[in-house]
Amino acid sequence: MIKRRQFLSAASITVAATVCGTSSALPFQMGTMSPGPRARTAKRWGMAVDMRRCNGNCKEECIAACHEAHNVPSIPKAEHEVMWLFEKPYKNAFPERTHSRISKRLKTQKFLLLCNHCDDPPCVRACPTQATFKRKTDGIVMIDYHRCIGCRFCMAACPYGSRSFNFRDPRPYIKKINPAYPTRRRGVVEKCNFCQEILVVGGTPACVEACKNKALIFGDLEDPTSEISRLLDEKPHVRRKPSLGTRPSVFYIV
Repeated sequence: MIKRRQFLSAASITVAATVCGTSSALPFQMGTMSPGPRARTAKRWGMAVDMRRCNGNCKEECIAACHEAHNVPSIPKAEHEVMWLFEKPYKNAFPERTHSRISKRLKTQKFLLLCNHCDDPPCVRACPTQATFKRKTDGIVMIDYHRCIGCRFCMAACPYGSRSFNFRDPRPYIKKINPAYPTRRRGVVEKCNFCQEILVVGGTPACVEACKNKALIFGDLEDPTSEISRLLDEKPHVRRKPSLGTRPSVFYIV
């Protein structure tokens, strides 16, 4: 007679195989792809959005590039929308600053928003299965879709609204599936991953590549000689909800 422990072990393997398709997909989704000789590395990856350059329809191109690269579905029902890179008005992006004296230009602009890849991410602490975790190597906050049980505790903990939940199977809502990145399933959370699957082969994040106005600057925040570090040293900038102490890795140059 099969023992209870043996049964549970066999059942978990069966479920994992059904969900993942093949075991070879596991390292990819967990963000543990072995870096190749061309891999880009950093102590702490970060992004700066230059709002002096970020204007017009270019944001739509950046968003489209991100969503196409990561098989983000286009679901018409607003409450089921899945977003990695998205835009919101100033008052939504910086609600704590709405009463501050600030230029009309900024108040009327729409800001590109994404996961902030916080240095102290509350989503990681809230996740009961460690599906959400922060990589020790470079500070990227990842989601392991195989571990995610859909409890949405991480969504409740995230103060930036940067996570989306798949209320339905997203695959029918993807116009053209990119085989280089895995599709998700119903019942899991997803978000921006700083294009870690592109960095590992030496590439640049999809949104940065697509930005014609060069408004997105990506680099190592711990390297004082990097472009992003030099820019932040020289230009006035803000982060979202700094009073919370999460220390976001996304900055907005104003």
